[in-house]
Amino acid sequence: MAASVTLTAPARLIWRPTLLAPRSVQALTDVSRRNMSSQQQMIIPPPAKYGGRHTVTMIPGDGIGPELTLHVKEIFRHACVPVDFEEVLVSSEASDRDLQNAIMAIRRNRVALKGNLETNHNLPPSHKSRNNILRTTLDLFANVIHCKSLPGVATRHRDIDILMVRENTEGEYSSLEHESVSGVVESLKIITKTKSLRIAEYAFKLAKEAGRKKVTAVHKANIMKLGDGLFLQCCREVAAGYPDITFDSMIVDNTTMQLVSRPQQFDVMVMPNLYGNIVNNVCAGLVGGPGLVPGANYGRDYAVFETATRNTGKSIAYKNIANPTAMLLASCMMLDHLKLHSYASVIRKAVLASLDDSKTHTPDIGGQGTTSEAVQSILKQIRNSPVNLARVGS
Repeated sequence: MAASVTLTAPARLIWRPTLLAPRSVQALTDVSRRNMSSQQQMIIPPPAKYGGRHTVTMIPGDGIGPELTLHVKEIFRHACVPVDFEEVLVSSEASDRDLQNAIMAIRRNRVALKGNLETNHNLPPSHKSRNNILRTTLDLFANVIHCKSLPGVATRHRDIDILMVRENTEGEYSSLEHESVSGVVESLKIITKTKSLRIAEYAFKLAKEAGRKKVTAVHKANIMKLGDGLFLQCCREVAAGYPDITFDSMIVDNTTMQLVSRPQQFDVMVMPNLYGNIVNNVCAGLVGGPGLVPGANYGRDYAVFETATRNTGKSIAYKNIANPTAMLLASCMMLDHLKLHSYASVIRKAVLASLDDSKTHTPDIGGQGTTSEAVQSILKQIRNSPVNLARVGS
């Protein structure tokens, strides 16, 4: 089912700075910011409070989330990062009131670092995904992950460097289902022109400012001619305004085959909600797994950072074997969002440098190291950094 509405206001660019490495998303220079039209202005991150400190909502979540967010606090403390966390405890079984308290905390601070909340499919249909409620309530329409080959991590493919842009608020995640007659269930997939244009515009602006050359729209318009056809049409419409960027499209099933056979052909990918979830997980697996890839959810007013694959890691919780890389890199993305670029750079470099030491590799990437050993290796890299973070500005 596809609903078409008119886009009444221009989409605003919500730009994000460096994620991992030189070819990744780069922060805009002051000159380029001044040259941007009023329709392309960035969302302004929350200003620092008295003393230059920022307050960020922290939601530890379920599974390995609590232990990984604890390590983020430890590393921030050692790196003298001027961030204070307002911790809000929300789990998969949290009440609606607890969830609303978390949403209010994000609205208050405008930035959050989040562990994943488990969604139990055995619960009754009336129980909605806490993650989905959070994203839709705050209109976090753009899910962005950067899948890039990392140093020291052995994988089948090398030289992967893909920016994934996923529409985050509609599609199959609209939570509109009903049983029309006994034994027949209808699930509504909502695709709107407004949100399709918005996410396509976001993807092309991201590609342009990051110096990327190609955007690929992922779809199934050969079967869902109205719904995915509308999404593809919107991508083509936006692409016409970016003649310097090559645009192509690919059916989702072929996309997954192409990813596992020749992932280097992709540069920036934009897709509806469910396809984005699937393709994001495939790409994370290509570069080493869920423990390595950070993710971010951006809206007009708020930003929430988390691991890219959104799995809780429940089976390895509190065993001291979870890979802290993805959560720490997500926290670096958060620091870049707050314009604390120097802190983000030092911590990111320390995380990536620690991957060169196979002794600290956790089991998910073929090692026998523990979470604690990986964190201690990162702290050692920070202590050896030539930058004095206690005196540095953003």
